[in-house]
Parts: sequence; C-alpha cells; structure tokens
Amino acid sequence: MYRFLLTPRWWGINVFVLLSIPFCVFMGSWQLGRFEDRVQDHRTATEQVADARSEAPRPLEDMLPVTKATSGKLVTASGRYGKQLLVPGRELDGRQGFYVLALLRTASGEALPVVRGWLPGTAGTARVPAPPAGEVTVTGALQASETPGDNGVRAQGGLPAGQTAAISAASLVNLVPFDVYDAWVTLSKGDAGMKAVPAAAPPDSGLNLKAFQNLGYTAEWFAFVGFVIFMWFRLLRREVEAVRDAELGLVPGEEPVAVDAAAK
Repeated sequence: MYRFLLTPRWWGINVFVLLSIPFCVFMGSWQLGRFEDRVQDHRTATEQVADARSEAPRPLEDMLPVTKATSGKLVTASGRYGKQLLVPGRELDGRQGFYVLALLRTASGEALPVVRGWLPGTAGTARVPAPPAGEVTVTGALQASETPGDNGVRAQGGLPAGQTAAISAASLVNLVPFDVYDAWVTLSKGDAGMKAVPAAAPPDSGLNLKAFQNLGYTAEWFAFVGFVIFMWFRLLRREVEAVRDAELGLVPGEEPVAVDAAAK
C-alpha cells in the first residue's frame, strides 16, 4: 500500500520535508538567540547606567567616542557656557516638559552639549534660568547623540528660534558657529533648581521593535515546522485513501453523458 512512497514524486516530497524541518528549526533557534542577546544587552545596559552612578567621574576626552561601554559613565568637563537652547517635547515622571541645553565651550574649542535639567510646561512660554557665568566644571552622565526624529520631537514645520528637536551634533552644528562634540552630558544634579534628567541606556540595546521582531520571526519559523509536518501527513493520508479505494474498486467513474432524444 505504501509503495507510492518510492515514486519520484514522493521522493521529492520527502527530501523537501527532511531538509525543511532542520532548516526551520535552525532559523527559529537563531532568531530566538538574537532575542535573548538583545534581552541580555538591555539588562547589561541598565546595570551599567545604575553602576555608573557610584563610579568616580573621568575626564571627557578619556571616554570619547561614545560606545556602549562608555555610555552612561560619569565624566567631567570644564569651560564656559555659551549659547543656550530648549529641547521641547520631553517627558519626565509622566509629565510633559522640556530640556534646558547649554553649550559648554571647552579649551579644545569644541562645545559640549550639557543638559542642565528639565522643566515642566511649554518651552516657548517658560522662564529659564540663565547658565552660570565664568569658568565652570560640570559632572554628568555621558550620552550618545540622538537621531533626529527618533528621540527628539519631529519639527515638521520648524521650531522657533532658540529650540532644537534633538540633542545631536548634526543638528546643533547648524545653530552655532563652532564645532560640537558628537556626544552630550546630562548633569548629575539639576542646575538652578531644575530637575536632573536621568541617563538613558545606550541606543539599540533595549527591548525595542527589533527585539520583538526577532521573537515574532522565531514563532513563525517554528510554526512553519508544524505546517510542513501537517501537510506531509495530509498528503500521505490522501494518497493512502486513494490506494485503498482503488483496491476496493471504489474509484468513481465518469458520469454518463446525457443524449438528446431528438439527436437519435
């Protein structure tokens, strides 16, 4: 009854099934591994930000460029505050507000974006404390430049003068006449009564959309394994039933063709 399994057609079906199942299992396991790696990266990044608070701050130049290993670490920098900008559309503790961003001119000639703190309300109408005058030394958590449109607000119609959508060297270099570090610092203690902005985990190291895409692909690959097995058993069952019907003479014949009496 199962001789049909030796036919070329079924050889092809069986080979396809035998190759598909391990391939799908491998791809599903690989996607699951990618998800687990992202979960571990998220855990490590969160612990890194928490541990950095108890570490001694290091000079800014020693921690550049910003990487996953240096993001969130405490750094110090000295200079004079120059231009100050507001970063609207920032939420803290469930309230809407804005960041107060000042550019610290260092001895190198480059400016370091420093988030002095957070204030509630609308950026355009709030009274913002002026930055300290003279030489200052700041201590805060090092952060990577934001991607405009991702972390910052989307300024579709443009922002008013004195505001920026994202804390990014690519954006700030167009607003000031000097070079800007490709990094920024959020002060450990809010300046002039403002609320300190907590350091964020390094970009692309959290449970973001990519992580859950990996988890979704994992489910798809393992579901495809079940689909392949189900279809193989379904084809096998239909073939066995057809062979049994043929042995019992139950194969339905052709329906008789009706003949018009007038044509006889």
